[in-house]
Amino acid sequence: MKSNEASPSIALPLLALSSFFFSLAVSDPRITEAGRICENSTWIVPGNVVSIGIAIMNKVSDSIAAQGWGKYSLASPLPAVYGLAQCHGDLTETECRLCFTESWPRIARCLPNFGRLYLDGCFLRYGSYDFYNETVDPTHDMHKCSSNLTVPAEIVAELSDRVDRVLRNVSASAVRNKGFAVAGEDGVGGVAGVYALAQCWSTLDAGGCRVCLENATSMARSCAPGEEARVMNAGCFLRYSTTKFYNVPSSKFYIVPGSGGSSRVRITIAITSSAIAATSLVLIGAYIGYKKYSKKKQMQNNLMQLRASKSKFSLYFKYETLEKATNFFDDSRKLGQGGGGSVYKGILPDGKGILPDRKVVAVKRLVFNTCQWADDFFNEVNLISGIRHKNLMRILGCSIEGPESLLVYEYLPKRSLDLVLFVNDATPVLTWEERLNIIIGIAEGLSYLHGGCGVKIIHRDIKSSNILLDENLTAKISDFGLARCITLDKSHLSTGIAGTIGYMAPEYIMRGQLTEKVDVYAFGVLVLEILSGRKNSVYARGSSSVLQSVWKHYKSNNLAACIDSALQGKFPILEASNVLQIGLLCTQACMELRPPMFGVVEMLHNKNRVVPQPNQPPFINASLLFDKSSSISST
Repeated sequence: MKSNEASPSIALPLLALSSFFFSLAVSDPRITEAGRICENSTWIVPGNVVSIGIAIMNKVSDSIAAQGWGKYSLASPLPAVYGLAQCHGDLTETECRLCFTESWPRIARCLPNFGRLYLDGCFLRYGSYDFYNETVDPTHDMHKCSSNLTVPAEIVAELSDRVDRVLRNVSASAVRNKGFAVAGEDGVGGVAGVYALAQCWSTLDAGGCRVCLENATSMARSCAPGEEARVMNAGCFLRYSTTKFYNVPSSKFYIVPGSGGSSRVRITIAITSSAIAATSLVLIGAYIGYKKYSKKKQMQNNLMQLRASKSKFSLYFKYETLEKATNFFDDSRKLGQGGGGSVYKGILPDGKGILPDRKVVAVKRLVFNTCQWADDFFNEVNLISGIRHKNLMRILGCSIEGPESLLVYEYLPKRSLDLVLFVNDATPVLTWEERLNIIIGIAEGLSYLHGGCGVKIIHRDIKSSNILLDENLTAKISDFGLARCITLDKSHLSTGIAGTIGYMAPEYIMRGQLTEKVDVYAFGVLVLEILSGRKNSVYARGSSSVLQSVWKHYKSNNLAACIDSALQGKFPILEASNVLQIGLLCTQACMELRPPMFGVVEMLHNKNRVVPQPNQPPFINASLLFDKSSSISST
């Protein structure tokens, strides 16, 4: 576990303890949309903002899970783009995650413009300048008042005074208490109760929080005696209501109504607070000790599992053998570079009997700097080493006793598909038959992964650079570092987003919903790339994506025009059109409309089978997707 994840873990036992002393309000993530602003940004390159926005939100989501708020900025390839997200302080960790998950698809409707979104439980914003210290923005700040309460005229003044008092109290308390407070006064004498919540963004200091909330208080006060008001400023959120709407965990700040109060109540609260504080110190100390022990134990378990994994291989290599085989990992031997590590060509010594039928191998040098190293290793070993298929890259052995862990694969001389398709004059042009065989091979390999091997393995990163070719141009799916395994009776897995922009299915980007249909979508994109000879440059300025181009020709009943011009017309038009249509079918926005991979294999083998009509795929092109006159909606 990352160190910055400790805070919410410590908070959990404290919240459990405090529940003995205070009753909690009904808990929910409060995803009602209070306000959304889409700011004009016509000077930007639309597609890059989409990809950068997704990258920023991925980073921010890690912080949201760890501490309830996060910020992140990227300065390249465009002028800097800044992102900020924060949950209100009374939400639990689970509620916060739900609120953030709901926020991203809604604010994505602003793309390619920048925007800010206020839900009742959280805030999300991204923009073109450093707005982290911004308190008020007269151009975009807003407030919303509800209809007035039906109350006798003689108590309107009392209700307005009660609203004013609660707003001033909650704002002052939030400034003192790190930007968050809730306050309430129960109704008496026929006057409705008033409850309020104030939240400054964590990027503001106390002075900035005060300025923002003073402005917000003035605006909210103008809504009285309305039953509810929300003020949405650049640096804070303020809400009051005659209905209690917030949660009150004891770890947050709650203003006790009135200043007189019962001395017995004050004494009880003081004793309770002291007990909680003392118990908290004990729990925190125990937690820190437990985490140190757990970390040490986890490392020991990792090493034990790694050693146990050696039995999965028919061969175990000495580190020194592979080091010499790769000429000490010389750059001239490097075959490729990925997120999990670098791959080198290795030439084993003659006459040693290591691999009698195989002298040349590929050696993957795993990145050994985080716990992700162990995850990648187990994915490669536990998921893949026990299965065999002609279209999956085979693992031959490993080495884990040296200074770094190494995996040994079969060596494929034609290297990766992207080098064959997209590098000018690098290799001879692939014929129609070779392209079709590669597509069928990838489809059969995925079909095997998705259930043919007895479990459901989802690759998560199908793309041209992860398809390798042997001497006969047989396709081999490689790089299983991101793969996840799901039992056959389980429909999906909710997980963090990982993969490559342009190949990622929309439901996975937006909701983190991982099913085998994520691989089907990526396969569809790959099919269109293979047949068109074009990389799916979704976010390239001034040019359309492969998806848009193929769809355009499909609608005009001229799919054959999409085929790579390097083939010089040497391909069967009807068969090529059917395969392109299968690619479009695999890239449907709705995952239920995408065929399973075994169905794709059947369609590819049966040339007489009628291919279903596809619907328009998502993310066709940045300029088309965000054209205000277009009927296309963001997915």
